Amino acid sequence: MRRRTLPAATALAVLFSSVALVAAGTGSATADSSTPLSLKSTGDIVVDGAHQRVFISDPTAGQVVVTDYAGSVVGTVGSLPGVRGLELSADSGTVYAAVGDADAIVAIDTATATEAHRWSTGTADPQYLAATGGRIWFGYGGATQGNIGSLDLSGTDPVVTLNQAPANAWYSAPILDASAGAPGTLVAGAADQSPVVLAVYDVSSGTPSRTAYAFDPGSTGGGNLMDMAVTPDGKDVVTASGAPYYQAVYKLSDLSKDGKYVTNPYPNAVDIAPNGDVAAGTSSTDEPDVHVFKPGTSLPLKEYNLGTDQLTARGLAWAPDASKLFAVSRTGGDAYALHVYDDPTKVATTLTSSAPATGTRGTSLTVTGTLTSSAAFPAGTKVQVTRTDDESPSGRALGEAAVAADGSYSFPDTPPAGGKVTYTVSYAGDADHAGATSTSAVTVAKSAATLTLDNNLKVYGYGSTVTFTAHLGATYSNRTVEIWADPYGSDKPNALVKKGTVDAGGNLLASIRLTRDTKVSAKFTGDTRYAARTTTNTVYTKVSVSSSLSGAYKTATAWNATYAYFHQSKDPVYNTSMTMYPGRKYQFQIQQFYSGAWHTTATEYFALDRYGKDSVLLDDNPPTGVRFRIRSSYIDTTSGDNVNATTYGGWKYFTFTR
Repeated sequence: MRRRTLPAATALAVLFSSVALVAAGTGSATADSSTPLSLKSTGDIVVDGAHQRVFISDPTAGQVVVTDYAGSVVGTVGSLPGVRGLELSADSGTVYAAVGDADAIVAIDTATATEAHRWSTGTADPQYLAATGGRIWFGYGGATQGNIGSLDLSGTDPVVTLNQAPANAWYSAPILDASAGAPGTLVAGAADQSPVVLAVYDVSSGTPSRTAYAFDPGSTGGGNLMDMAVTPDGKDVVTASGAPYYQAVYKLSDLSKDGKYVTNPYPNAVDIAPNGDVAAGTSSTDEPDVHVFKPGTSLPLKEYNLGTDQLTARGLAWAPDASKLFAVSRTGGDAYALHVYDDPTKVATTLTSSAPATGTRGTSLTVTGTLTSSAAFPAGTKVQVTRTDDESPSGRALGEAAVAADGSYSFPDTPPAGGKVTYTVSYAGDADHAGATSTSAVTVAKSAATLTLDNNLKVYGYGSTVTFTAHLGATYSNRTVEIWADPYGSDKPNALVKKGTVDAGGNLLASIRLTRDTKVSAKFTGDTRYAARTTTNTVYTKVSVSSSLSGAYKTATAWNATYAYFHQSKDPVYNTSMTMYPGRKYQFQIQQFYSGAWHTTATEYFALDRYGKDSVLLDDNPPTGVRFRIRSSYIDTTSGDNVNATTYGGWKYFTFTR
């Protein structure tokens, strides 16, 4: 029989019910996937569940194309002119192919998708295959030459036997099928003939003995038989012929009517899964092409519309576990495609979920949603809830939520972690319903961490080494703090000074040598429960400045200061040395003492050279006996930059004599 990989599991009911086992809509569905195939024609299709491969014969191109379950081509077996019927061995190790134009039966290794053996049938022109009674049976012959032959593989040397049906029993090669549920029973049907002709043979002895025969069985007036399939229990045969517009069912015992699967014009394919589920195909226009039935029901559970494509004859095949249904279609332009339907016997399920947009860590929230389908769910149906967050990146199962009679459910949870929290609600499906999954996300606020840093806004001398203390309050899992230093000025980058775990008191200390104003930051990167935190302080740093007077003839202490004495005829030289920065200037300031106080007589800014130095010649012909003082200072911003704190240099005192 075609498409058989598992023993029979479910029988068709003796009498067809007018009520489906599960509710079914009549609207068409969309294929789960569709993949173009490079074919010139199609003859048959079988599915190997062990290797998850699909075998499709192409008589015109003389090849068998092999795809995976996704429809991607994984191999091609060539040199098979006129190949049509295919049959999968019980162990899934071999696909047998009827190669009519080569008058041969060919064995294809399913694991390697290569030809393994070839047996000649003389001039028999084999077309259709079925396996039962320990043999491969084949319908063969052209017009007026139809008959049945067999390939016996039980011995050391395979034996081909022809003419095993009575003479003139078949006009041309009959379509064959068999079932593991009726071992030794072979069903034959006249291909493309009107009215439909069926026969049942007992082949258990190796020689067919006809046990039932029907010319126009059931008096349907049907004709143009395209396909047929024996039920897994070996009780019935389901046929697909151009007319009538349904897949008719007949008992194998006497070929009397045993029900029907109502479809559309024009039936051209049928396949039955090992569990009894029926796929019925039609070559329809603007109507569903693939119809799925539970065994013994009169209403289709699902229907699929191929759109502008049409289903090819004998173009349906189930995966052995009934999880997928494969259909081959052809467009008007002779382009072919393989359609893959997931869970074809299960009605679609819609699952929604909703959670608050925001939440607070450690505070309960509720996930709600609905589970709906065109078919009622059994009482006690539940959905599973999983939470994914920073503490459970792979997901944590939270339990189940009961689904009410109206399809609603709710589930409370208290998220332990902050950040993005995703709730995944899943329904695994059941015998009648496809599974479904829905997700919703909550942004959960984390707790605020306490992070302090000392020395803010303090001013330090140039080159001072200062110890900074960062203090981290309570957190969950992360006790690491970083201390960064970012000196003013674009030429020095922000740099990590220290990274480490705080001590038992929550403190981390780092020493920094200061040469510029500096932003010092303490950083906590956060953990699953506490938000990241950065605290930034600014400390100010003075410049290094020194000055001197040269040319004095003596120095002496006077007026509580050290004075340099210059002859009136001598021009003093005032020297300045200061921490250098590009474009930096220093403030030059002279004061004179009179009326009991110091008064500024000159203020000016002079540029420093690239070494941070400058000298000024004082040639003002000053008066004698007058007290002066002079200093150099860095004034933040006014001195040309802002990378240091304002720093006033020390005063240098001097006076002139004759």
